[in-house]
Formats: sequence, C-alpha cells, structure tokens
Amino acid sequence: MNYLPHTTEDRNDMLAACGVEDISDFFAIIPEKKRFPTLDLPEPLSEMEVLRELKELAESNADAEHHPCFLGAGAYHHYVPALVNHMLLRGEFLTAYTPYQPEVSQGTLQTMFEYQSMICALTGMEVANASHYDGATSAAEAVIMALKHFRGHRTKIVLSPTLHPQYSQVIYTYTQGMGIKTLAVNEPPDELDNLNTHIDEQTALVIMQYPNFLGELEDIENVAKASHDNGALLCVVTNPIAMGMLKPPGEYGADIVVGEGQPLGIPMSYGGPYLGFFATRQKLVRQMSGRLVGETLDVNGKPSYALTLTPREQHIRRDKATSNICTNQGLMATAAAIYLSVLGKQGLREVAELCFHKAHYASDCIDTLPGYSVRRERPFFLEFVLRCPAPVSEINAILFDDYGIIGGYDLGQDHDDLKNHMLLAVTEMNTRDDIDALVEALGAIK
Repeated sequence: MNYLPHTTEDRNDMLAACGVEDISDFFAIIPEKKRFPTLDLPEPLSEMEVLRELKELAESNADAEHHPCFLGAGAYHHYVPALVNHMLLRGEFLTAYTPYQPEVSQGTLQTMFEYQSMICALTGMEVANASHYDGATSAAEAVIMALKHFRGHRTKIVLSPTLHPQYSQVIYTYTQGMGIKTLAVNEPPDELDNLNTHIDEQTALVIMQYPNFLGELEDIENVAKASHDNGALLCVVTNPIAMGMLKPPGEYGADIVVGEGQPLGIPMSYGGPYLGFFATRQKLVRQMSGRLVGETLDVNGKPSYALTLTPREQHIRRDKATSNICTNQGLMATAAAIYLSVLGKQGLREVAELCFHKAHYASDCIDTLPGYSVRRERPFFLEFVLRCPAPVSEINAILFDDYGIIGGYDLGQDHDDLKNHMLLAVTEMNTRDDIDALVEALGAIK
C-alpha cells in the first residue's frame, strides 16, 4: 500500500487530518530566524581537489601509526594482521546483514558460530552470543539479564569502584526509570575489599572488572563467593587479550563475562565501530540478549547452522522479548574470529606476554625517576597507574608538543583520589625505543 499523497487533493486531505492548512505550519514552533538558515558553502571542487583536501585534514591528526602511543583506558593499539582486513573486504563478509535465511547464509552463520566458540574458550563460559555494540552495552545487557532471571524479586545492582566509568554511565542510562537500585560502590581504589559488604539478599548482580580500569588484577574468587552466598550473579568485565595468559573468569566462578572486543583485530578507529562480546552459563541462555547461532544437521544429515533463541521482539511476541538489541556487530565479530584463528592459542599467549613484559619494563624504568612512582598494591597486566609530580594534562601536553609522544589517561577526570595520576598502557606495538623515549621525556620534564 502506498501512503504518499500523489495529488493535491490527497495532500490537502492529509493536512486536514493533521489539523493544519500548510506544511509550513508544522514548523511554527521553531523561531522564524532559525527555520531556514543560510548556508555559506564554498565553491564546488573536483573529486581530485576534494581528495587532496581530505588527505590534508587526515594528516593533521595525531595517530598511533606516527606517534608512540601509551593511551589505553578501554581502546588499545594492537597489531592487526594483514589477513584480517583482506578477508573482511570479501564481498560475502563486507555486505552481509543478518542471516535470516540459513539456506543462503551458511558461511556467515558458521563464522558467527566459530566466533561464539572462541569467545567461550577465552572466557571459560558455556555459551556466547554474536554480538553487541561495545563492551559497555554488553555490561548493561548483563544487568537486564540478571533482572529478568530474578523476575523482579531482586532489584539491586552493585558496581565495583574500579569498573570503567563509561560502563557505569551506560548502565545508568539503560536502567534509569526501571525502579532498581544501581549502587556504584564509592570506595577509594585502595579499599576494594569493602565491595563484598555491599552485597546482600536484594542484590541481583555484582559487576567487577578483571583486569580492572586501573589495569590491576583483583580477587575474583572472593567476590564470586560473596555474590553466590547471597544468591546473586557475578558479571566480570575483561580484556580478551589478557585471557591469553590469565585464568579465565569462568574458572573463578563468574556467571557472565563481557567486555570490549576491539583488541581482537579491530583498529582504534577514533572510537568505533567496536564489538561487545557476551558469554554466560547455559542455565541463563534463555535470558540472553543478542543473536545466538546454533549448529544442527540438515535434511541430508550434514552439519548446518541457524539462528536460534533470537530474543528480539521482531521474532517473538513483544512481551516475551529479553532485549531490544537489533543489529549485531557482524563484521566486527568476523574480524575477531579471523584474528583469533590466525593467532591461535599460542599466538594470543605471545601477544599477551609481550604486553605484560613490556608494561613491566616500562614501569620499572619510570619508577626510578625522581618525582614519579608506580602503584604496586596489586599485580597489573598491560596498564599501570603512575603517580606524577604535576597535573597529567600538563605532562601530556609537553610529551606531545616536545617529544611527539601520546601520553597516558588522566585518572583525575574520574577519581578525585587519583588527581595527578596517569594510567599508562603498553602493548606489543610499543618498542623498547618507544619506552626508553618515554622514560627519557618524563625524566626531562621539570
């Protein structure tokens, strides 16, 4: 059926139905001087001239390919094997959308299935979806899953004080107006043991991060025990690269494991698109949001793949939907699957060990500088907290302007107790010369 008014009579009937006489009446609420702003556009350019101008703009950006970068805090500069982008540019991957018709989408479905399987292996979980928009979205969906699981009988969510602050913000956005109590434990980072005292019989979910926002490794087992003793679920936010050498959260008792998949073959790209991975226990699968690909047999007895338990209201009755998550990050999930398959178990471990050892080499060198000291209250993976003798913003400005180095993250933006503290990230992409240059620059700053 065509709803567009093709004739003047149809148009007048539509306007009359809306209670107006002219289309301009719809815009009466907008101040007249703001309705039709004059656009001061430059003269048109040829394609060649436009391309030249865009290149000049791009070259004015400070990117990690041309500057040593020690900025992390959720997005990391890792090496992306050439095969990842080569495979992603194949038409069947690049243009594929949701595989609603399994008979013509077996390649896409198998890729998602392999991605899910590798995420389960990384996290120690039993089932994973494919997938969410980013790590923060995955954490928010974990909250929704927990609330659905307890059917409204538990309405308290406990967030660790060292959870990524942007994750906390997204969770608040998701849950505002739902009548639940979201408690961000406001304890100094040195008093994380107090987290357990906030878990009670009204708690549906506890969320902690491993490694945490400060790069440190906390005691998951202790929090898992406190959560389960009170009947609550535990969600762990993790870095997938760290899983190359650390014990997965599933083996510590986590019920849900989520995180940002950007380190798995996805460039930083000025903040996106990214990939939120989500894995959980089999007992919670019917409350899981996102798409789940299952393996089965076709009529000829051959292995085949199909979407199953897709919870969006498009597929089942709206009152039964577990989430309104729509488009999955299929291309990003494909990139992660290619990256993990190219590196393999041993390759991922080597990347993790490189990050670990380079970060500790950097911390040991910087720790010898007068005025600087590294927080060593807990072990860390590839990020560490550096106490600085001056405001971090000033140090970063000098690092970049005088030495061409992209410094660390200013933790004072998020934690009052961490004023003049910098979060430094070191990955396999930082050479020894890069690290030595950073140490020399920090030592030279007066």
